[in-house]
Amino acid sequence: MKKKVVVNDLMQKNYIYYLTEPIGKNFHPGFKPELTPKQMLELGVFGGKYMTDCKSEFPKEWFKKAKLCHEFHDPKLNFFGINASKPLSYWREKGWIYHEDPRGWFQWYCRYYMGRRCPDDQRQIKRWKQMVRHIAQIKKNCPKGFFKCREKQRQALFHWAYDSRKI
Repeated sequence: MKKKVVVNDLMQKNYIYYLTEPIGKNFHPGFKPELTPKQMLELGVFGGKYMTDCKSEFPKEWFKKAKLCHEFHDPKLNFFGINASKPLSYWREKGWIYHEDPRGWFQWYCRYYMGRRCPDDQRQIKRWKQMVRHIAQIKKNCPKGFFKCREKQRQALFHWAYDSRKI
């Protein structure tokens, strides 16, 4: 059931990977994202700037209602209307970017969701799990469902496939 994917976009040329799992299935037992990539793109993440040049790699349906802006990062497109992102250069400086996923965690997650498995999976899942500290802060400091409380943390959780509307 291996399917070959060839990527040619602004950040990767002739990068090849294989889908070895069914889409949205067979995740690591400790990895339980609350949002799919499609839901994240529709809700508004990364100021709409993320993945505007690599639509051909992923299902067209992901992009039908996606909030995107090819020209620039527009925080108004985010669900909470604020910027909760660091620039890619920051992530590179910290050494958090895996060479096969030059756009970062969300690119890894999209490919993982599609069925790719790679040597970086455990590290990325560990990073995802570390976001629960933000959930704890929201629960401690905000009335349930009051979205105006800790909006930046709530938006950041969206970026990591946690549905902060449920907190």
